[in-house]
Amino acid sequence: MENVEIFNTAEKGRGLKATKEFWAGDVIFSEPGLSAVVFDSLAENICHSCFRRQEKLQRCGQCKFAHYCDRTCQRAGWAEHKQECGAIKSYGKAPNESIRLVARIMWRLDKEGSIVSDMQLTTLDELEDHITDMQEDELKELKVDIHNFLEYWPRGCKQHTLDAVSHMFGVVNCNGFSVSDQRGLQAVGVGLFPNLCLVNHDCWPNCTVILNHGKIELRALGKIEEGEELTVAYVDFLNLTEERQRHLKSQYFFECTCEHCKNHIKDDLKLAGKEVDGVKPSEEQVKEATDFCWKMLEKMEEARLKGDYHEVVKICKECIEKTDPVLADTHIYLLRIWSTLSEVQAYLQYFDDAADYARKMVEGYMKLYHPNNAALGMAAMRAGVTHWQAGQIEIAHGMICKAYAIIMVTHGPTHPITKDLEAMRVQTEMELRMFKQNEYVYHSMREAALKNKPMTMLHEPKSVEEGIKNLFHRRK
Repeated sequence: MENVEIFNTAEKGRGLKATKEFWAGDVIFSEPGLSAVVFDSLAENICHSCFRRQEKLQRCGQCKFAHYCDRTCQRAGWAEHKQECGAIKSYGKAPNESIRLVARIMWRLDKEGSIVSDMQLTTLDELEDHITDMQEDELKELKVDIHNFLEYWPRGCKQHTLDAVSHMFGVVNCNGFSVSDQRGLQAVGVGLFPNLCLVNHDCWPNCTVILNHGKIELRALGKIEEGEELTVAYVDFLNLTEERQRHLKSQYFFECTCEHCKNHIKDDLKLAGKEVDGVKPSEEQVKEATDFCWKMLEKMEEARLKGDYHEVVKICKECIEKTDPVLADTHIYLLRIWSTLSEVQAYLQYFDDAADYARKMVEGYMKLYHPNNAALGMAAMRAGVTHWQAGQIEIAHGMICKAYAIIMVTHGPTHPITKDLEAMRVQTEMELRMFKQNEYVYHSMREAALKNKPMTMLHEPKSVEEGIKNLFHRRK
C-alpha cells in the first residue's frame, strides 16, 4: 500500500490520495476480501469458494447449503466454511447473506484480530456504520437481522456486545462490495474490502474498481498526479444529478459536492431534444416525449418480467416511432429503450435490428460517459458481438477494438473479459482481411460455418440496469 496514504478533510472525512504519479490502466493497489458470501438467490448456482458459475456443483454433505465446483474448491473454502457449516446445522437453515457475511467477518476477526494483513490500512471499528442516519423501516430490518444473528451465532463462540454486532451490520450495509462471477458480467455475491472503504465517491472519478482473480483492483482511468485524491463512482453517471444525489443520500448518507453535481454537467444532454437543421423541438414536445418514454419503460419491464419478449419488441418500437423524432441520441430514456430492444432482438436472433440499436446506444454513451468508463467498454463489446452476428464485420471489428482499448484500462490484461476481447479482436481482424480480399467468398464461408455449427440459445435478457450494476452493493 505504498502507493496511497490516508488523509482527512472536514467535508468528506477520511480518504485516500496517491503518493506517486499514475497513468491510465495502472493498478494503484489490489486487495483480497476480508470475507465474501454468495447471494441467497444464487446459493445453488455459484461456487461458494471461487464464485464461478457452474452447471453442476457439489453440495456440502454436512450443512447441505454450501456448493462447490469440486473437492479442490471445497478444501480451499473450508477454513471460512468450517464454523459456518456447524452454525447452519445447529440453526436448522442458512440465514440471509447479510447475516452470513457478518458472521464470517466476526469469526475471522476473533481468530486473527482487527488487522488481518500487513496491507490493511484501517480496522472495521474505525469505519462508519451510519446506523443513526437510517430510516425507521431500515432500522426495523436491522433489528430483525440482529435478532436472527444472535440466534444463529453459536453459544460456544466468543460472545459480542449488541453494539459491536450492530456496528458490523452497519459497516456491511454501507460498504459491502459486489463480487462478480468469473467473467465479471453478473454480481453473484457480496464481500468486504477494508481499504476500498476508504476511497471516496466522485461522479466523474479518476479510478475504477474491478474484481480480478479473487482480489479487487483499484485502477487509474487517466493521469493522476502525486497527492491527488483517489475517487470511484458509487452510482452510475447515466442518471440525472438529482437521481444520483437521491441514491447517494439514501444508500450512503452523504450529499455529493463534485463538480458534475454542483454544475449539473451533462444533465441537459440526458434530457435533450433532437436538433434537425438547426431547429429544436419545444420544451413541451420534449417533456411529452420524455413522459411517454417513461410510461413505455414501465410497460416494457412488465412484459420482460413475464418473458413476453415479442411484446417487449412491440412496446419498444412503438416508443421509438413516437419519440425518436423528438429526443436526442443522448436522452437517457431513449438509450434505455435502445439498449433493451438490442438485447431482446439479439436474443430472438433478429441480428440486423439488434446491431442498429446497439450502435446507436454506443454512440449515445460516448457523448455521456468518461472515455474509459467500463460501462462504455462493455456496451461497445456487446455492440461488436451483435454486429458480428449480423455479418457486419467492418463495424464489428471497430467496436471490438474500441471495447478492447477501454477494458484494457478498466480491467487489465489478465482479466477473463480482456482475454475474451483479445480473442474476438484477433478473430474479427482475420475475418476483416478475408472480407476485403473477396466479399463473396467471405460471406459464403461464413454462411457455411454457421450452418455447420449448432445454434446455441443466447442468454435470457435482463433489465438494462442488470448489465452494469453499481460497484458498491447495499441491500435494499
